[in-house]
Amino acid sequence: MGRYFRTYTSAAPLAVFRIAFGVMLLGSVVRFWSKGWIEELYIKPSFFFPYYGFEFVKPLGEYTYLLFAVCGLSALLVALGWFYRMASVLLFLSFTYIELMDKSTYLNHYYFVSLVAFLLIFLPANAYFSVDAYQNRSGFYDQVPRWTIDSLRLLMGIVYLYAGLAKLNSDWLLEALPLRIWLPGRNDLPIIGFLFNYRETAYAFSWLGALYDLSIPFLLLNRVTRPFAYVAVVVFHVLTVILFPIGMFPYIMIVAALIFFSAGFHQKIIAVFRSWLRLPDHLPGPEKIRVYSPQRTRALLAGLAVFFAIQLLFPFRYVLYPNELFWSEEGYRFSWRVMLMEKMGHVQFKVVDESGRQAVVNNHEYLTPLQEKMMATQPDMLVQFAHYLRDQYTRKGFQNPKVFADTYVSLNGRLGKPYIDPTVNLAQETDSFRPKKWILPFGDEIKGL
Repeated sequence: MGRYFRTYTSAAPLAVFRIAFGVMLLGSVVRFWSKGWIEELYIKPSFFFPYYGFEFVKPLGEYTYLLFAVCGLSALLVALGWFYRMASVLLFLSFTYIELMDKSTYLNHYYFVSLVAFLLIFLPANAYFSVDAYQNRSGFYDQVPRWTIDSLRLLMGIVYLYAGLAKLNSDWLLEALPLRIWLPGRNDLPIIGFLFNYRETAYAFSWLGALYDLSIPFLLLNRVTRPFAYVAVVVFHVLTVILFPIGMFPYIMIVAALIFFSAGFHQKIIAVFRSWLRLPDHLPGPEKIRVYSPQRTRALLAGLAVFFAIQLLFPFRYVLYPNELFWSEEGYRFSWRVMLMEKMGHVQFKVVDESGRQAVVNNHEYLTPLQEKMMATQPDMLVQFAHYLRDQYTRKGFQNPKVFADTYVSLNGRLGKPYIDPTVNLAQETDSFRPKKWILPFGDEIKGL
């Protein structure tokens, strides 16, 4: 093991990854801005759903545009490798702040981007083919420790492997759910659309999707199967783009998977970039190896060990909760459970004060359609909104208001059923990591991981 950590390899894969990741993030910011989503999601709403423990992350109003500008600029600087260390820190902080402002916008790929941005802070991705390296000869290195590249491969492997393990459940494999619900809605696609009317297509997609996620990291690691595996990556994510509009995530995964290719492959990409930019083939002087001091190496490796231990264990926290995971969603987020359920709900809040005075809440007065949709099926968000209603109605003159909710939720095409206990005063409940005993039983079982 000690020999592995003293092994060095070409810095080209880190450079290509840095460029691709920065360009993708810049494109995401430009796309988000151009579609008016900053205004719609982060400025117009009067209420936001913070993450537990991150309540201090507050919306910034019109300054949200500045936050996105910082995020986009730092992504560009990361791609260029210019003021890289400062830019990578700013990219992680700005993007993660955006992610944490409102829980209703949660997506797995936002979490993935934050993790990658965090890792890049500590990796020498600007050591080669960067503005920093060209401006500062002492900062140029041809060779970097092998573990700096393998850490990105490991993160990619965890994402795919855990996404595959999450698909090993009875709804996905035995019932082809939720694909059996979603695919017929795409039967208007040219040439292949008619296939989505058949149950067999949903089953084929479900099984192939699970097999893909479970095998693709290992196929990408193998030199013989790597080209075919990468073709599968491209086909899989292009199909995802066509069938399910989930933003930039498929494109990010397509370019991120290049990290599995050999150093020679990345050096050819760098050569193409050099040709386009009319840069010299190499910097003058001998090749250099990026060698860390023993103390810094131990610190970095210890930090990475903690980081990856968290990534390996955190998705399994759901076993600490008694309820069906897909029903309660306790321990669901940040666990690479991607597109595994079709969950719809309706909630009606009633506010009652000490004198018996009552009011039925119109959710539209306070929430956007997206926020209302997400809140209706997630108990922690129901509690947060109930607390907000308690405070709002206190200002309206209600004395010690109680907040009750009638909720009905349908999971993967099942008949809707009551979701939380309507007799519980949510104004007195608190959001925490403890099991929420007022979630009503699912009455069914989804077997699997």
